[in-house]
Amino acid sequence: MTRHLAETGSAPVAGPEWVDEILLRGPDAQVCLHVDGPVDRAALRRMVAERRVRLEAAGLRAGGSLVLRLPPSLAYVANLLAGWRIGAQVALLDHRLTPFEVDAALARLAPQVVVAPGVVRGNPLRAFADVEETVTPHPGRPAATPHAVIQLSSGSTGPSKVIGRTAADLIAEVDRYTRIDGVPLPGERIVVLASMVHVLGLVGALLYGLHAGVRIRPPERLTGDGVLAAVAAETSPATVLGVPFHIGLLASVAEPPRLPQLKRMTTGGELVPAATATAFLDKYGVPLGNMWGMTEVGVIATDLFGAHRPALTPAPGLAVVERAGELLVSRPESPYVGLSDPTRWSDGWLRTRDAGVVDPATGLVTVKGRLDSQVSVGGLKVDLTEVEATLTALPGVEAAVVLHDDVITGYVQLATGASVDAVRAGLAERLAGYKRPRQLHVLAAMPRTTTGKLVRDRSVLRQAQREGR
Repeated sequence: MTRHLAETGSAPVAGPEWVDEILLRGPDAQVCLHVDGPVDRAALRRMVAERRVRLEAAGLRAGGSLVLRLPPSLAYVANLLAGWRIGAQVALLDHRLTPFEVDAALARLAPQVVVAPGVVRGNPLRAFADVEETVTPHPGRPAATPHAVIQLSSGSTGPSKVIGRTAADLIAEVDRYTRIDGVPLPGERIVVLASMVHVLGLVGALLYGLHAGVRIRPPERLTGDGVLAAVAAETSPATVLGVPFHIGLLASVAEPPRLPQLKRMTTGGELVPAATATAFLDKYGVPLGNMWGMTEVGVIATDLFGAHRPALTPAPGLAVVERAGELLVSRPESPYVGLSDPTRWSDGWLRTRDAGVVDPATGLVTVKGRLDSQVSVGGLKVDLTEVEATLTALPGVEAAVVLHDDVITGYVQLATGASVDAVRAGLAERLAGYKRPRQLHVLAAMPRTTTGKLVRDRSVLRQAQREGR
């Protein structure tokens, strides 16, 4: 059984001790990560202690502010835990941001210390990089809030928001994971594909895995064959954790080997089209679990056995309600730092901006897509999520986004040999005329966020169209 936090004998704490009690605690010889070889808890504690010395030498103190801008790596894990162990606030920046984006984020966050890549070795397809980091003092200011971690939202629908989460909030999410049926159990493995800069990989893999005694094993190469090799490398049960984009990696393997170790794949970040789920189940014969969450909250609801698809069960300790077609989730305080829309959180409820329903009899939640996907065309209501799902399911369509941009507009990425005329014909068979996109733009590659989610920002999609992408 997974050890619930309420059973550890220690209360949730806001100070740095929570890192030792919740994340680093365990037998010295217990392997907790596997990156170019096994890393046991004694080795990880040494790495954290060494990074703590470097960070303190750069001026980081309890109550200070640190920006961590590293690719997923042992250096990332050790610096993150060391910053928390000092009692500092750690802001996470994706290593793939451009210099312009990094400069803007540093001006916005004003950290006192920045950890960035110095030397990065190895193949760019490595899931965990071999990094020598640089630790640099920065003319910033101490943390202005009590949050342990600061994250920027993925920006799939517009400018990113600054989101803060306290140590107690992170601990509460880890505890939710321990109480969800179907999560990896002690002694099992998580083959993690989701970025640890973002909430699914950060909490669902790294923090939960460290707490629960689940070995974290990124693949050596982020390819379909590489993922399956990581599953096959050990005999213990393995859960693959990623986003729907990663299902495509596994689908690309023509004849996957028999893998009795593969327990399930769990995805979060976007709705998984029914056709994609069916194709995965046919090929691998294991459950395709689904998770719904937000950077602001972490995991909200799950269906790890695929028993209720597309409905989900709220995670323990969270309440989800539907008001005027929008899903709201219970949260004791606003997660936003600095200027934000005051209507997003009030009276203990966070508006998710996702449309959906809650079954009054079972409590199951069905997410129907973004709230702004409901539009009126000639007085008739159109659900853009339905249009997008229909478009995505057509033969030859690899990815699609549908927006209402004066008229219903579709952006599609087509497989080799597919034609836009065939796509239009397929839509004509499946959708009423008023629902069909008036404009259909073919892009060579759909823009995606750093987490692999499709970008839905109109300006980005228009720019991609103009550039002929």
